[in-house]
Amino acid sequence: EKNSVIEYKDKEREQAAIKERYLGIMKKKRRIRRLNDRKFVFDWDAGDDTSQDYNFLYKDRHTVQFFGRGHIAGIDIKAQKKDQSKFYGELLEKRRTAEEKEQEKKHQKNLAKKEAKQKWDDRHWSEKNLDEMAERDWRIFKEDYNISCKGGRIPNPIRSWRESGLLQKEILEVIEIAGYKEPTPIQRQAIPIGLQNRDIIGVAETGSGKTAAFLFPLLKWITSLPKLERFDDQDQGPYAIILAPTRELAQQIEEETIKFAKHLDIRTVAIIGGISREEQGFKLRQGCEIVIATPGRLIDVLENRYLVLAQCTYVVMDEADRMIDMGFEPDVQKILEYLPVSNQKPDNDDAEDDQKMLQNFSSKKKYRQTVMFTATMPPAVERLARSYLRRPAMVYIGSVGKPTERTEQIVYMVSPAEKRKKLVQILEQGIEPPIIIFVNQKKGADVLAKSLEKMGYNACTLHGGKGQEQREFALASLKGGTKDILVATDVAGRGIDIKDVSLVINYDMAKSIEDYTHRIGRTGRAGKTGIAISFVSAEHDSAVLYDLKQLIMASPVSNCPPELANHPDAQNKPGAVVQKKRKEETIFLQ
Repeated sequence: EKNSVIEYKDKEREQAAIKERYLGIMKKKRRIRRLNDRKFVFDWDAGDDTSQDYNFLYKDRHTVQFFGRGHIAGIDIKAQKKDQSKFYGELLEKRRTAEEKEQEKKHQKNLAKKEAKQKWDDRHWSEKNLDEMAERDWRIFKEDYNISCKGGRIPNPIRSWRESGLLQKEILEVIEIAGYKEPTPIQRQAIPIGLQNRDIIGVAETGSGKTAAFLFPLLKWITSLPKLERFDDQDQGPYAIILAPTRELAQQIEEETIKFAKHLDIRTVAIIGGISREEQGFKLRQGCEIVIATPGRLIDVLENRYLVLAQCTYVVMDEADRMIDMGFEPDVQKILEYLPVSNQKPDNDDAEDDQKMLQNFSSKKKYRQTVMFTATMPPAVERLARSYLRRPAMVYIGSVGKPTERTEQIVYMVSPAEKRKKLVQILEQGIEPPIIIFVNQKKGADVLAKSLEKMGYNACTLHGGKGQEQREFALASLKGGTKDILVATDVAGRGIDIKDVSLVINYDMAKSIEDYTHRIGRTGRAGKTGIAISFVSAEHDSAVLYDLKQLIMASPVSNCPPELANHPDAQNKPGAVVQKKRKEETIFLQ
């Protein structure tokens, strides 16, 4: 029996050896522990327990008595409140009068607000009430709408028309009638600044709602004046002048102003070229609160005594950079010299103090307010601003001077002879009207429009050589839908707002990148998308190739064609000194 056990064990060992040899079973090696290695034990040894002989007094934890006030530092206040006895609260509640109970409710509400500020609130600003908005929320709000500001004591922007609490009920009703659901970014920031009677420089792209941004603070001030006083002093001139570089923009501002002013019994007159001066003088004699004008005609009217600016305290310069480009800087300065000097703001910190600026706000003796809107800030505009604005608040919206990110920019590198053929190919694609085609010369606009009419397209023209009635008729035809295509020079490049322009074609490329920016700004307005197609000739348009390439590459919805991206003139800024590579240098040997 003993031998059989031994044989069985030997057999087991043999099988184990075979498995290890052929099946690759690894034996776990036993870790050899060095004698000097110490194993750290994290638990206390029972012999180290010193509480065996503890006093029964320490058996229960001692709690500090605060007699109804105070908390232990370093421990959550809310947790302590829960753990504390309710005895004191119940006792005090029984003894309080009704008035004391009301005071206690207010006290608890203030405490809750204080605690809410102390703890982290990760809700988005749109989920909060106005009084819950912290400094961080306002920063996020401005980032969301691409708003940045410069200047001291800038008020917070408005989140919605109703919530602002800044505009009168009558104006809010007019806004609702006009269908303005939400303020645009420039309106959100510029309106609260304007309501503080501060000077403003607004830098924003075309189609951003600048007209309403300067109009609403003006309407609020005029409606705050006694109506009888307004009608008695009409021989002293208007309360506000709005300057625009072109007739079309002035008429557009007039349309927008009348839309709001007619409900508030405020009179508006436009003074522009192309209309009889005597007819405009008659309207001015009847009285008005707001004058919208182009600089040249306004000087003509002022010099011929049809108009005085004795009580003008609100000045707006729209598209200021365009006015400077068109050579109106001396005219603008001359107009500003006609204004009374008795109500000029002090050029010190008081000009940033809203309390001092709002003194006599509801009267004609208020400080003069000057508002300037521009798409770019060239040195000439800065010089004008320094001369006539007092400590202005500067508001920047989006990427200044860049086309809207909603517009897809397409470039075709074509020769002048190929343009007509390429244009027909694009129009045959059946793009929805209205369409604007830009050319550089008046004659070119007329010739192109006639050829399009022969092809069966409904086209009209707009340029400086047209009379005022013809220009108005062309714009009205395009807006009304009787014409589908407008062939225009740069007269229509700025400020003209035609709804739902689906396509802009630069038949002749603009001479400067600023003009190009404003041309393509006619489409992709008011949150909609648009397409801008440009015919570029490497021979004639080399001066703008570099800037054009940079604009297209910066746009998230546009692709730069290889012909433009690799063109030699698109590699460096015009006038830049290019350092040649050594291998490209030519060495002349004598």
